[in-house]
Amino acid sequence: MWAIVITEQNFDETIASGVTLVDFWAEWCGPCQMMLPILSDFAVKMEWKMKVGKVNVDENWNLAAKFRVMSIPFLIIFKDWKAVEQLVWVQPIDSLEKICEKYL
Repeated sequence: MWAIVITEQNFDETIASGVTLVDFWAEWCGPCQMMLPILSDFAVKMEWKMKVGKVNVDENWNLAAKFRVMSIPFLIIFKDWKAVEQLVWVQPIDSLEKICEKYL
């Protein structure tokens, strides 16, 4: 499993239930590229526990504006549609696991 591509059209449905980690990123962003393998491994590891999704801020600027994304990578953890935690910058996989486990 790889991260779900989240757009303005499927955002609400994707985060509606359970726990979802959403990565706001851009193709041109170096630190975002550093997060790609980390998120890929994390998505595989957490496949049956939670969802992992990616929002391209260049293509979905309304979502970026709605959540006041000022720098990327910007990660938001949602639980049943509610934003419960935000992380900025590159995060190691063990930190992601520790933080997300609180909401599972």
